[in-house]
Amino acid sequence: MSLPATRPLRVFILAGEESGDALAGPLMGALAERVPGGVMFRGVGGSRMAAAGLHSLFPMDDLTAIGIGEVVGKLPRLIGRLRGTVAAILADPPDVLLLVDAPDFTHRVAARVRRRLPFLPIVKYVAPTVWAWRPGRARAMRGVIDHVLALFPFEPAVMARLGGPPTTYVGHPLLGELARLRPGPDDELRRASEPPLLLVLPGSRKREVAALAPIFGETLGRLRSLGQRAEVVLPTLPRLEATLRAATAAWPIPPDIVVGEAARQAAFRAARGALAASGTVTLELALAGVPTVGAYRVPAWEAFIARRVLTTPTVILPNIILGEVAVPELLQEDCAPGPLADALLPLLADGPARADQLARFARLDALMSTHGVPAEGVAAETVLSAIAEKARSG
Repeated sequence: MSLPATRPLRVFILAGEESGDALAGPLMGALAERVPGGVMFRGVGGSRMAAAGLHSLFPMDDLTAIGIGEVVGKLPRLIGRLRGTVAAILADPPDVLLLVDAPDFTHRVAARVRRRLPFLPIVKYVAPTVWAWRPGRARAMRGVIDHVLALFPFEPAVMARLGGPPTTYVGHPLLGELARLRPGPDDELRRASEPPLLLVLPGSRKREVAALAPIFGETLGRLRSLGQRAEVVLPTLPRLEATLRAATAAWPIPPDIVVGEAARQAAFRAARGALAASGTVTLELALAGVPTVGAYRVPAWEAFIARRVLTTPTVILPNIILGEVAVPELLQEDCAPGPLADALLPLLADGPARADQLARFARLDALMSTHGVPAEGVAAETVLSAIAEKARSG
């Protein structure tokens, strides 16, 4: 791709959650490294994107809505932010529009912009979960989005099968964290020592903590009644520390609540097992080689809807990537102290269940490899290629 030497690349970038902010910040840095004339960023994002040079049009939290009930409550503000974002793009068209996560918002922005600026390249970072629900979204994206950057290796084939836009697997950022997640010699000794260090991760949102913390606490009591001792560590974010201290105050095994990335990674390196809310953390644990039980519970009405729209037999990421059930998955009624404790016990002991899960996890490196190139680097190169491709076709 070539740009006029007299001006930088103009990028409008949108992120709607902390996870998107974490992805977009490194991508912005990788783009800046690759464009000789520099890059000017506008859009919406959080602290990591601000550190990479973005002045957000409005707080990213305005776009964060999880669950149907929360979306309805935020709808008036979301509509206002949608109109304002589209107006900002049309008033000063960029060279590329980058959409990061928050598909319900960003895809609406893209559709409105596409009608007015048909030759503007539009790239989506993080493929929507069309492999799990609403597969028709893939085909609907094709006329609006020029290229999709996928975090998981199975997504390009799924998007092609469903008639979606061209999709490139760029790698997952967790691949760059492996050295800090996997045990060294001292960590291996701790993993093998007694009592075992058990990670308990009841989610990164208050609604998840409210639903899972009581169940996870009762599970610890069940483990203790079965004679399983454990040292419990609960890594969390600063914004959730007070919530978790209150939610775990009555747990029968008091957890060591640790805050900060360094403490979190140290706990992953030393842990012998984990009980975790379904989400990206299950992939992080699998890559760290920590045998895990995944669990989740939502209100009954949300579960009723989910059962009718989900198209995948599992929601645990390592299971989806591997194409098999490596991580036990206990959802809704099965997310209860008895079943959770029964699933955890054999993973904490040396035996076939633990060895089998670790052997399955060992296959992830090859399945997810980007041959040593960081995810943000692959993503940046793909963005620049998509801009060039759009220029040729336009």
